[in-house]
Amino acid sequence: MTPDVLRPAWPAPPNVRALCTTRAGGCSQAPYDSLNLGDHVGDDPQAVAANRAALRRAVPARPVFLTQVHGIGVVPLTEQTRDGEHADACYTQHVGLACTIMVADCLPVLLTNRQGTWVAAAHAGWRGLVGQEGVGVLEALLLRALALQSPGVAASRPADVLAWLGPCIGPSAFEVGPEVRAAFCADLPEAADRFKAKGQGKWLADLAGLARQRLGRLGVTEVHGNDGTAPWCTVGNPDRFFSHRRDRVSGRLAACVWLNAPPPAEPLRAP
Repeated sequence: MTPDVLRPAWPAPPNVRALCTTRAGGCSQAPYDSLNLGDHVGDDPQAVAANRAALRRAVPARPVFLTQVHGIGVVPLTEQTRDGEHADACYTQHVGLACTIMVADCLPVLLTNRQGTWVAAAHAGWRGLVGQEGVGVLEALLLRALALQSPGVAASRPADVLAWLGPCIGPSAFEVGPEVRAAFCADLPEAADRFKAKGQGKWLADLAGLARQRLGRLGVTEVHGNDGTAPWCTVGNPDRFFSHRRDRVSGRLAACVWLNAPPPAEPLRAP
């Protein structure tokens, strides 16, 4: 099996690598066909294990899978971290560990800094994105990531952060109630621009656009990937992406970001 993956087009340092799987390249049977990486959705456990093994061969690092709960919990990854930590975001400075987020309509957000000293990932559904009292999963994650220190390297600033947004439910498919719009607008009034009235009290929400707004408020302006256009929509691309809202019974994609060891320094040459 060779997983079909998206490779982020972002100006990350050479030692930072990332990918996002699609639904192709695995062994799961319908309705989980074929590269389902979720072990909690009713798929054959042996098929999920084989799919995760295929991902592991594609990622030269250990993907660490979280138990995601649509919250704002953040965990650091170390060599001792096992799969199943209850959180919706993670970060690491360790080579050989892949921050991994599973989605099937929610938005995966991958982060790093220009110095390539850390990587991070967040699961951003609307509940986690809006959070409580102005603190959502992106705010909680960035607070932890910006506090990281590396020998001989200045602490990161928001302007040093690079973000990549993966596929999610698009603005033509994400129908929400007025309470969702009210929650975002109460915290960030300009969020109103990311909602379009559908009628009968319903709204269409631009999830990726809302994430871009919140990152911008945090000072992160280098944001790549999902721009809300049709090719990024999980609902509208059934051949490529899983979608819980479209299918109800669905597999899960995974977005991963990790640090490779930096290349060895070239020896000094005598003049």
